[in-house]
Amino acid sequence: MRKFNIKKGDTVYVNAGNDKGKTGKVLEVLRDKDRVIVEGVNMVSKHTKPNPKAPQGGILKQEAGIHISNVQLMDANGKPTKVGHKMEGDKKIRYAKTTGEEIK
Repeated sequence: MRKFNIKKGDTVYVNAGNDKGKTGKVLEVLRDKDRVIVEGVNMVSKHTKPNPKAPQGGILKQEAGIHISNVQLMDANGKPTKVGHKMEGDKKIRYAKTTGEEIK
């Protein structure tokens, strides 16, 4: 299984596709499909029948997956950056290549 530099809760920049230039928070990482679900990006219309969650049913807008290669992590300054890894003691940490700061 591949390892990804992007995790749930990270803020990412979309660098390709219809939503190019948008930023958002990662809601979910779909490891088996190499995709991420980003808040407010790649919105699709889903038709639903009435159910307890949506008593009226109808058409709901929700986020769909976007390929992980089309997003880039944002650094503390709000700019897209590549991710590096380094060891501090026994812990492996991620850091932004642009600023050198640790990514929390």
